[in-house]
Amino acid sequence: MTRAVAATELDLSGLTVLTEAATGAYAVTAVIAAMAGAAHVYALTKPTRHGTVADVRLQTLDLAAMLGVADRIEIVEEISLGVLQSVDIVTNSGHLRPLTAALIDQLRSDAVIALMFEAWEFRREDLDIEACARRKIPVVGVNERHPAVDVFSFLGPLSVKQLHDCGLAVYGSRIALLCDNDFLEPLRAGLAGAGASVETFNSVAAVHSDAWDAILVALQPAATLRIGVAEAAHLAACAPAGAVVVQFWGDMDRAALTRNGLALWPAQPVGLGHMGILLSEIGPEPIVRLQTGGLRAAEWVRRGGAIKPDGFAQLVPWQGLT
Repeated sequence: MTRAVAATELDLSGLTVLTEAATGAYAVTAVIAAMAGAAHVYALTKPTRHGTVADVRLQTLDLAAMLGVADRIEIVEEISLGVLQSVDIVTNSGHLRPLTAALIDQLRSDAVIALMFEAWEFRREDLDIEACARRKIPVVGVNERHPAVDVFSFLGPLSVKQLHDCGLAVYGSRIALLCDNDFLEPLRAGLAGAGASVETFNSVAAVHSDAWDAILVALQPAATLRIGVAEAAHLAACAPAGAVVVQFWGDMDRAALTRNGLALWPAQPVGLGHMGILLSEIGPEPIVRLQTGGLRAAEWVRRGGAIKPDGFAQLVPWQGLT
């Protein structure tokens, strides 16, 4: 965390942040904001399958105490009007989502929303983009490929971990990588670096028959399922018995794939628009980098910094939505 704050030059001095308090690797977000000098950090929490409110409070404040910043973190179970009208940065974090029009309408006019991932990955169900457009509140994505953040370099190892979890050695495996977005190169490089034979496809229709051990799907979510009934039938026709469809990212009709005799991983359904494996599955480092970068991008815009292609910050476009 100390290295990430130093590398990004995150400086939240004089700013108030509203984010979440969570468990595991996700306990870091509020603490990073306080480490970077935030005047006050409000951290919303709620009980989940990952832990109780007491668990969250203990993990967050113990970590904060180790770094001497616990006095600037306030863990809350609801967001008051006073909090909303005091914050400079609001993060698009799990316990806060969805960021509704009612919430956005109470923010100060100079507040910014930190998307906490790249702008092109924006999901409309996360926040009311029309309300942001009406209020002219920036929604700030983070350049995950910035050298001080470099989260994309973890995507390859993450895909290898997912394949290991489903029982494939990866080394010597024949993998069809189905990807239509910027995840392509880090995923290909990571799988190939682990010894897999990888062929890439940018659409389901392009996939051809071969002795695939796995079809790894990383398709950008859209208004409709990326793999529906017809796509499931096509993939089944291209894959041998025993092949597994691995849902890294991209919504799919899991029942249709099962009816066509394909195995699926992960075994449990994945939320629409969400990844099939969390970055935290390979440890806290990528989460620390991503959360620090997300805060840095928002800070940059909040302080009036210009958007540059190689900078930290990206903007989710809301032109034309007013």
